[in-house]
Amino acid sequence: MNEHWVSVEQVAEHLGVVRDSIYRWIDAKGLPAHKIGRLWKFKLSEVDDWVRGGGAQDDNEKRPATKPQKGTVRKTRKATAKRAA
Repeated sequence: MNEHWVSVEQVAEHLGVVRDSIYRWIDAKGLPAHKIGRLWKFKLSEVDDWVRGGGAQDDNEKRPATKPQKGTVRKTRKATAKRAA
């Protein structure tokens, strides 16, 4: 069967992410995409293979987690808002 080409919007919907993530993944992570004129087109089978191969893995997931050093204060939005009020 002949697979159809899909758009950035369709890939974003398929993966459950925003369009900006798709463009960022093309540039930084090698998301398989084909430029036709000024439009990016995709084969969903290629995208799915890329995801299964770990291509969409977050950079933070690849690095070991580190704990904040003792005495480090983490500011939260609530704490910052309380101080501003």
